Amino acid sequence: MQELNLDEVNQYVNDNIVKFHENKIKTLQQMNLKTILKKKNPYLYKAKNIMIASDLVTDILDAYLSSSEEKHFGSFLEDLAIFISGKTCKGKKSAATGIDMEFNHKAIHYLVSVKSGPNWGNSSQQNKQEQDFKTAVKVLKQSNHTLNVQPVLGICYGKTKTSFLRGYLKVVGQNFWYLISENKHLYTDIIEPLGYEAKKHNDKFLEQKSTLINSFTEEFLKDFCVDGQIDWGKVVEFNSGNFDLIKNEKPKIGKLKKRNKKTA
Repeated sequence: MQELNLDEVNQYVNDNIVKFHENKIKTLQQMNLKTILKKKNPYLYKAKNIMIASDLVTDILDAYLSSSEEKHFGSFLEDLAIFISGKTCKGKKSAATGIDMEFNHKAIHYLVSVKSGPNWGNSSQQNKQEQDFKTAVKVLKQSNHTLNVQPVLGICYGKTKTSFLRGYLKVVGQNFWYLISENKHLYTDIIEPLGYEAKKHNDKFLEQKSTLINSFTEEFLKDFCVDGQIDWGKVVEFNSGNFDLIKNEKPKIGKLKKRNKKTA
């Protein structure tokens, strides 16, 4: 592997972390109170005994933004890993489904799927990842039978030990950054430039977030409060009211089947 130039890494982070902050603000600008309210569990917020409209709005907003931030920052870390592998071992973004990057090192062709953190998916997503690895390996082997291919699930942070399961190598945290750079300290070296002008970006974000909270609170008070109190009945009805089942009415599936037979 080529020795990694940390100045180039710092420059890349400085240039691209701005996109993460821009995406945070863009998410704010696209938010709609009622769209978010439909996606959250009203029973949970009632159980937490939230009585102040602005507190409820803030809680809902923070929950939504947290998942959005994780997604945007995960994309940034994945792109950073591809950049680093490109500098150290001519790694490149993969065209294979479910694979983020590929690189060669010591006669091994690595297929890497990058995840930002250890809690990255449910069982169905993990099964799909396993299948994506198998498909990508099969395609490579068809073109080069002697090629030594190693699928890798690379996770950017966490302390889980390296393991081999489901047919691929799982490499986490410090070990992952070492795999693509052969630099044992890279996982700590990249933390400093992440804070580049962070305060300036965060201040701008908080200013817009405060404006949005005030606007959403005003809307919530108008539509879901009565005499200054949260009307949880209205909240739940808006979130979950969809009654369309009529008691004792038989399903019409049988009729549909008969009709289909006639047309056949």
